[in-house]
Amino acid sequence: MATVREGNKGVLLVVDVQAGVMRGAWEAPRIIENVSRAVARARVQGVPVIWVQHSDEELPQGSPEWQWVPELVPAEGEPLIHKQFNSSFEQTTLEEDLARLGATHIVLAGAATNWCIRATAYGALDRGYDLTLIEDAHTTDSMDLDNGRRIEAASIVDELNIAMTWLSYPGRANSVAAAAEVDFAAPSIG
Repeated sequence: MATVREGNKGVLLVVDVQAGVMRGAWEAPRIIENVSRAVARARVQGVPVIWVQHSDEELPQGSPEWQWVPELVPAEGEPLIHKQFNSSFEQTTLEEDLARLGATHIVLAGAATNWCIRATAYGALDRGYDLTLIEDAHTTDSMDLDNGRRIEAASIVDELNIAMTWLSYPGRANSVAAAAEVDFAAPSIG
């Protein structure tokens, strides 16, 4: 059973907006612009921004693919989390950073929708945080399946947006919001 986080303290969690991840992603320029918009709004409102950066065989730490896209740069003092698994919580310091900040509500943006964003969203809810997914600030690649079928990236994004609208967890709230309108305060429990 999750420990429900009491309070009303939001953070913006930016996950894996890295050159190698965004290179072939669906509508990458628009998504990067929306992530940048959310980061700017968070900073103006004094909301902490936490950056999560993935590394693996395809994204070796320090490589050009591993670097942040040029449009997004963590500010000095903003926490930086390095991860090697889909969930930003697994074998990282994210929970300690969230506790240090007193966070109760995670606003989530980044890539890739069907892997790291989905795993991080469910990880946050499973750990008792309220969650808002920025519906126009996450992306992925289309997937070609072995049976010749294709799942379009737009459908993957739509599916997670719908899931984050309709999920129900006791004592927690989850929702979606546009980058230009996201409220960093904890959403109300319906």
